[in-house]
Amino acid sequence: MTLRSLCLAATAIGAVAAAPAFAQTADEDVIIVTAPDYVPLGSEAANKTGMPLIETPQSVSLISRDQIDLLDWNNLSQTVRYVAGVTGENYGPDMRVDWLTMRGFEPVQFLDGTRGSIGSIANTGLDLYGAEDVRILRGPSAALYGLTPPGGLVDIVSRRPREEFGGEVGVEVGNQDLWQINGDVTGALSDTVSARLTGLYREGGSQTRGVDTDRTYIAPALTWQASPRTTLTLLAYYQDDGIYGDGMGFFPSQGTLTPNPNGPIPVDANLGETRYNRFEREHYGAGYEFSHEFDGGITLTQNLKYTDLESIQRGIGGNGFVDADFDGTPDDYRTVSRYSFSFDEDVDTLSVDTRLAGTFTTGAIGHDLTGGLDWREYDYIGASAFSFAGIPTIDIYNPVYGHTIADLPTAPFDSTLQQQTGLYLVDQARLDNWIATLTLRHDWVKTEQRLAGIDHDDDDTSWTAGLAYRFDNGLVPYVSWASSFQPAAGSDRNGVAFDPTRGEQVEAGVKYQPDLGPDTRVLATAAVYRLVQDNVLTPDPQNAAGESFQVQTGEVEVSGFEVEFVGRFRERLSLNAALTWTDSEVTRSNGPDLGAELPVVPGFQASALADYTIQEGRLAGLGASLGVRYMAESAGNLPSAWTPEVYTNPSVTLFDGSVHYDYVDWRVAVSGSNLFDETYVARCYSAVNCFYGAPRTVRASVTRRF
Repeated sequence: MTLRSLCLAATAIGAVAAAPAFAQTADEDVIIVTAPDYVPLGSEAANKTGMPLIETPQSVSLISRDQIDLLDWNNLSQTVRYVAGVTGENYGPDMRVDWLTMRGFEPVQFLDGTRGSIGSIANTGLDLYGAEDVRILRGPSAALYGLTPPGGLVDIVSRRPREEFGGEVGVEVGNQDLWQINGDVTGALSDTVSARLTGLYREGGSQTRGVDTDRTYIAPALTWQASPRTTLTLLAYYQDDGIYGDGMGFFPSQGTLTPNPNGPIPVDANLGETRYNRFEREHYGAGYEFSHEFDGGITLTQNLKYTDLESIQRGIGGNGFVDADFDGTPDDYRTVSRYSFSFDEDVDTLSVDTRLAGTFTTGAIGHDLTGGLDWREYDYIGASAFSFAGIPTIDIYNPVYGHTIADLPTAPFDSTLQQQTGLYLVDQARLDNWIATLTLRHDWVKTEQRLAGIDHDDDDTSWTAGLAYRFDNGLVPYVSWASSFQPAAGSDRNGVAFDPTRGEQVEAGVKYQPDLGPDTRVLATAAVYRLVQDNVLTPDPQNAAGESFQVQTGEVEVSGFEVEFVGRFRERLSLNAALTWTDSEVTRSNGPDLGAELPVVPGFQASALADYTIQEGRLAGLGASLGVRYMAESAGNLPSAWTPEVYTNPSVTLFDGSVHYDYVDWRVAVSGSNLFDETYVARCYSAVNCFYGAPRTVRASVTRRF
């Protein structure tokens, strides 16, 4: 560890040592630790209409700030560990972004209800410390959010200003040379203005040897209560990331997934050049949320956000063991050939969403009606380069670094300008305990592929129709039918632009949130669904040798059963549990993937976590958690002409845990994931592209709240 890390570690250890002395003076009947929002209430909304969570005819998980803080989660991949229907860390730990799969598809990320600057990866890598909560909408959500994948989306909600003064400062240290300082403060500046400032600075390594990382994050926010009926909140953030020396994995399958005569490849192996490889990114955004209530109970809400993401990557990567005589057998199972890869990306997004909401009745039926118009402009420029020329090989078991590598100039591969306009209407109708929900939306999408000189327009209607019955005991069964669509880039052999891909899902489920008193909250959900995506690209059957044209006759089907439970009992015991059964299949294709399972979609997943905090006596404030996660094996890739073999990601069982101590305004915590340091392959999608999962990580933190 660095000197700075040792100093911070000493601070944490000193605080831990001092804490028991404070605990002995605590009043025995005082509740030391509270997490009132650990379990989302049924009245909370998880979408932009304000529809109560318990009545939304869709599988939704809301991960509150209380959950994030109590369990010391740091990124999106950690928050989905105990959520049904989602897998994370699909390429192992990636310091840049969070790789997620939801109901067979990669979900897109939203920020405060608007789509973020998403480039080649559907996740922005935004730090979770600035989040008020994380909302996971499973299944088609296009009727509210426009063009999205059929598996669902993730929406991060930023921390908001509060009138009451409060905040925290903290330090965190851990293995892999991690250290971090963070802070958050909020309060009233005047009778009508409140502000908030959140930020952190982090340095550290990774599981890979020779890697250094740093991150700066800052997020100011301001709320003006112009009148009792009018509110304006300004939100902004800035994030700067640097990752240096990381080869990003890309290990051979021999020595990771299968045996190697030289033994297993070390988990910390690095096939890059530690003095050359680098990833640098600047990411910022600014916008506002405006709300005004008119006479008659009609509310106008408008969200506007501009985001920009710029990144550069220069790196050397591994391309499998050297096979000089091309006989299919590596020469020595230790010497790896390498390539140089350069990548630049610039993504700008401007979104605005304006909607009116109100209530009215028609006879005995009450209606909550929301109508809106949203508009988004997405500007993407990508450039890359790839070469094997002049790149030295490396011994994966005894690497030597320090080679002089010249930058590989990039050339543009994509320049796309897309404008989307959506008009939507949501009606939630109530008759006694029956709740019917109908959402209709029509989108107009104009796409300009500037490099190819192709302009094309798409338009599509999407919908959600649901019916639920709310029993007085908190039980809400429902059924729903929903659709989605996504424009598909490219054109067929005749230069005709592809139509959007479309998804449809039928889902039946039940949600349960009984009234168990003010100090006990539970939310249990279960759902079964069948999801079909058509217009999927597949090889053109007219292709001659060397041709790679595609047609849209492919189809994918995913079906499953999901159970999820979140509970908080008397501010002492917290429980999270999830079960997921999934069956995925390529049901129509002209290629070798016909009948194959979708990648990184385990047939079965199970997870459970319990956290208990002592609230009385001399040990009041002392708590601990233990979690276990199981993931069955899954396909690493779809078979193709280039990779006909399907690589299997093995099953794995992992344990997480923490110990934490709270006294009044202080919190000391030590948390760990993969406690038994299980070595496992997170994904392997070819003979030269395998990635280890995260080894044991341990973090110690000291936080002072005020």
